[in-house]
Amino acid sequence: MTEKKIIITLDGWSSCGKSTLAKALARELGYVFVDSGAMYRAITLYFLNNSIDLSDLKQIEKALANIELTFVFNPTRGASDIILNCQNVESSIRDMAVASRVSEVAAIPLVRQFAVQQQQRLGKNKGIVMDGRDIGTVVFPDAELKIFMTASKEIRVKRRFQELVQKDAAITIEEVRENLEQRDHMDSNRKESPLRQANDARVLDNTDLTEQQQFELALGWAKEVIAQPL
Repeated sequence: MTEKKIIITLDGWSSCGKSTLAKALARELGYVFVDSGAMYRAITLYFLNNSIDLSDLKQIEKALANIELTFVFNPTRGASDIILNCQNVESSIRDMAVASRVSEVAAIPLVRQFAVQQQQRLGKNKGIVMDGRDIGTVVFPDAELKIFMTASKEIRVKRRFQELVQKDAAITIEEVRENLEQRDHMDSNRKESPLRQANDARVLDNTDLTEQQQFELALGWAKEVIAQPL
């Protein structure tokens, strides 16, 4: 008998390790990993590179019509890279210039509607793990397993700093903290699809957990749901 496939959503605050866990679950289950954050970052990169006025809805609409987003598996990373208009931008979208604007771009209703349509298309056949801010509440409200990830702010600042300082040795932890606090505020207070915990989500607080511990916990939840009769 063929094992049933489900949709797994991981929502939560910035720098909670959502993508790390999502990638690990996808690898273990043989599922497709979709990094929704990378999609918003790629859109932000396009807007920045093309000097799109974020207050001009006509400009935004025209820009979105010219954006094509796909994912291509990168065997070196063991994960998928995001492709923006046939160009691999996986590295470029992680820069602070993009990080400082992505929440602002992601709050634009037209952008969210565009991204949600792309995400729902990718999840049509199930067997996917997707992380973001509104995946379990807006994109896939009927997902079989919803996980809401959280951690203390100081732990999240430390993790983000360790990630960014490898690319920019001049960056300070104060800059990272300010950026994270700004993103938290914008993500949870925007009008369109704000960050919130779905009523049926399982909370995973990884403040004091190792990557392996959180992986085993989430994998146990996934196997439990998959084993349930249709």
